[in-house]
Amino acid sequence: MIDFWREVRFIMPTMFVRFFGLLCAVAVVAVAVGAEKEAKAKPAKVDFVKQIQPILEFNCVGCHRKDRAKKNGGGYQIDERETAFEGGDEGTGVTPGKPAESTLYELMTLPLDDEVVMPPKDKDQRPTKEEIALVKLWIEQGAYWPKGLVLKPRKKTQLAQDEGEIVDACYSLVMEKFKPVTESQMKVYSTTLKDERGQETLVSFEMLPLKGGTFTMGSPAGEAGRKADEGPQRRVKVSPFWMGKTEVTWDEYHKFMYWDRDKALVGKEDDSRSWYLAWTSTPTKPYVNMDFGMGTGQHPAICMTQHAANKYCQWLTVQTGIFYRLPTEAEWEYACRAGSETAYSWGDKADAGTVGKHAWHKNNSMDPINFVPKYQKVAKKAPNAWGLFDIHGNVSEWVMDAYAPYQSAKGVLVDPWVKAKALYPRVVRGGSYDPFMKFVDLRSAARVASHKDWKMQDPQLPKSIWYHTDARFVGFRIVRPLKVPSKEQMMEYWNMGRPKDVIE
Repeated sequence: MIDFWREVRFIMPTMFVRFFGLLCAVAVVAVAVGAEKEAKAKPAKVDFVKQIQPILEFNCVGCHRKDRAKKNGGGYQIDERETAFEGGDEGTGVTPGKPAESTLYELMTLPLDDEVVMPPKDKDQRPTKEEIALVKLWIEQGAYWPKGLVLKPRKKTQLAQDEGEIVDACYSLVMEKFKPVTESQMKVYSTTLKDERGQETLVSFEMLPLKGGTFTMGSPAGEAGRKADEGPQRRVKVSPFWMGKTEVTWDEYHKFMYWDRDKALVGKEDDSRSWYLAWTSTPTKPYVNMDFGMGTGQHPAICMTQHAANKYCQWLTVQTGIFYRLPTEAEWEYACRAGSETAYSWGDKADAGTVGKHAWHKNNSMDPINFVPKYQKVAKKAPNAWGLFDIHGNVSEWVMDAYAPYQSAKGVLVDPWVKAKALYPRVVRGGSYDPFMKFVDLRSAARVASHKDWKMQDPQLPKSIWYHTDARFVGFRIVRPLKVPSKEQMMEYWNMGRPKDVIE
């Protein structure tokens, strides 16, 4: 059962008064309300390529394109900007800034029994209400359409097909650069990220080798702060892997967040594999400042959905030729414990001084300006025995698993992973600076389940598949397994965090 208080904390943000007093509570509410007003007052700029182009290609271009417009589309051609804006027999296609005077939007909003409603009601290629709202917002914002971009018809089933081709290209790239090593040959390594033109940047990350082993996963019945979802304990065997020395930072994540695929394709337009690699999904532009004033640079990146964290791993694979993914829950706890069987990787002692030596938490991460806790730069506290920084505290970390109660197991479980059947709940680990987090929530076995309320303040329509505005305590770190997975496994790892009915 999901812990009640862990759920209450996400829907009662104004209850943060117990420790910091009424003044701090007012400050927290003011900041939250201000951020919400900012988000609602000025919706994020609609990205035509990522948000509007798929809607038109899946729902409209099949009939309304150059070779079919007169026969099947009433003369209205929308595969090119000029004809899409000019319109057809029904009137002006798109009038920038005026959805009510735009045939494209009007035909989408007619009653379903209207004879000219588009797309026709007897077809399954219909946009959702959220997609129609997005088209309206796009027109209101000026209806930007990249010069020279010609749309092509796509079927809904093509989404999975295209993603499969992209993963095929990723797999080929990894296998070309793959140099097999044994467990004993695993070493620490550092990688410098490159920009869209292939030039090295000043941003790098370090990966630590962790040999495989067997450990006891979960907490014993007598452990202080133990929750019911941490047991029963099981014996688990984990295969060798590398893990990020720190949580992924904003310096790293911004390279992905603002990746310019057009620059990446310069000089490679006729290379089919480069085209597929360039189309690895990257986030839409954020609708608010996603660090919420807490700092970027070497601070941990936050507020991403599990889908976004998965896609970062795919993007990083494309950039480096080395396969990356999120850790499983078992891998994460194995790495966090670093050979220990105590409540924390350093032992059972949980006084302020001991915890503060190893972790950022609500009591030692106070922002001196706003008088509320905030995350801190990575690698400023003592690492665990295996060299991993901030594995306890700072920000919680996504893992691959869906949230589920542990089941009793006979014998040893080998590389377990709970596959998701729904978008919520998923698992984050490690505790954080969050004011509702107690010291016991930073324990090696502590678990938190994700919730749809993590995007409660999201002003977008449809709600973003990339950002959790209300999960400002959630980040992630990456792993690289010693054994390269199959194409089918890569496909599953990188796409399990996306609702199946969402068009990116």
